Amino acid sequence: MKTVNYLICSLLVLLMASCNEKKEKIMPLQVEVYETSASGNQLTKLTEFPSIDSALVIKVNPEKTYQKITGFGGAFTESSAYLLNKLSKANRDKILKAYFSREGANYSLTRTHMNSCDFSLSQYSYAPVADDMTLEHFTIKDDMDDLIPMIKDAMAVSEDGFDIFASPWTAPPWMKDNKEWVGGKLLPKYYDTWALFFSKYVDAYEAEGIPIWGFTVENEPHGNGNNWESMHFTPEEMTDFVQNHLGPKLEVDGKGDKIILGYDQNRAGLKEWVDVMYATEESSKYYDGTAIHWYESTYDFFPEDLQYAHAKAPNKYLIETEGCVDSQVPEWKNDIWYWSKEATDWGWDWAPEDQKYLHPKYAPVNRYARDIIGCLNNWVDGWVDWNMVLDRQGGPNWFKNWCVAPIIVDPDADEVYFTPIYYTMAHFSKYMRPGAMVVDVVNPDKDLMVTAVKNPDGSIAVVLFNEGKNAKNFMLNLNENNVNIKISGQAIQTIVIPKS
Repeated sequence: MKTVNYLICSLLVLLMASCNEKKEKIMPLQVEVYETSASGNQLTKLTEFPSIDSALVIKVNPEKTYQKITGFGGAFTESSAYLLNKLSKANRDKILKAYFSREGANYSLTRTHMNSCDFSLSQYSYAPVADDMTLEHFTIKDDMDDLIPMIKDAMAVSEDGFDIFASPWTAPPWMKDNKEWVGGKLLPKYYDTWALFFSKYVDAYEAEGIPIWGFTVENEPHGNGNNWESMHFTPEEMTDFVQNHLGPKLEVDGKGDKIILGYDQNRAGLKEWVDVMYATEESSKYYDGTAIHWYESTYDFFPEDLQYAHAKAPNKYLIETEGCVDSQVPEWKNDIWYWSKEATDWGWDWAPEDQKYLHPKYAPVNRYARDIIGCLNNWVDGWVDWNMVLDRQGGPNWFKNWCVAPIIVDPDADEVYFTPIYYTMAHFSKYMRPGAMVVDVVNPDKDLMVTAVKNPDGSIAVVLFNEGKNAKNFMLNLNENNVNIKISGQAIQTIVIPKS
């Protein structure tokens, strides 16, 4: 009898264990959901979820990984820094915390310009004296009033820190064949002096307590239509400069750890550049990666070109280093404009007839969300916006090349406007941290864009973008656990799955 009772008890224990195991498998997935939408959500935490299982299942597979995330962020420009200095301390602090605190967007990767650029108040160079071959007169005095204070204050706000890479728009005119700020090429006799310029820049900024993570060799080496500061390189010329001058100089000066990113322009020209940059072991030795911009199209993120670039150098960085709503005066306190197909860019007016189809009117939020997700799903490991702050005109800008920034200010009235673009950027930068691995996602809905990463702390962040006007229900699946979620029409959503 005892034996029978023992067997019955054992069976009950096994049955209960089996039931518990099944319960564990069907336990709802624990998530936090944040949404920004045309209907008014601004990184709003959602607390109500559909009760009925959805036929649409989006499956996250963290065991299958792709590239490691370097970071997300924006650019420190003289224009942005100047505007911050014109605001009250309260609003200045509000903006810096919004970008760099953990409570805000927590930017982790940033850019700045070496010498002046279009978003400077005037044209200037750190090497103002002609034929100063050893750069004895090198000075960053033009950055001391606005740019450097902004960077230092951002560093003070950031608890997790961020990396900075610097980009020159042009060498000083005296080093160039046309002796002008705009266009022209670097004369070969100044290659060593220009390489020294980068080394001096590191010393000068680090003397101010600002560490430099790396460089892009030249902003937009194809030029910009000869409008503002620029300097032209062919792929062969840039690779010669990096291979035989810049790389060796930084190495000799004890700065061999500084990252060097080649190219730094639109994706349609990417294949030609990576073919040259990574042609041989010698040509690729000092290149740590490739930098790209997005201005070739308002809707195409060029996945084939990104895949090609990754295949050429699978162990090197592939970073989007500049993107913005360009050639456009920003709308002030009009959120719905940023969700509407009303913005135009340079191509709307100036693109050749056979390329105008690439530049239709577009919705700014759509362009950002679509591009960032498309990039992450095609091996890009970092994404950096352009100006962090601009005024109601889209400046200041010495060339009057007006653009939009995520945060717009009216310095005269001391007012600040957080556009929907700010929240769009934060959906990625706040929840996808440096060192995260992009992971596999199975998404059967062609009208819903999805990407996901596994963070260093073990949490998983999934970002979805619903460009359509109708809400969608879906079931998110991870390791046989599910949760039903609803995404609004015209919305971007981040789902955070804590470490189990």
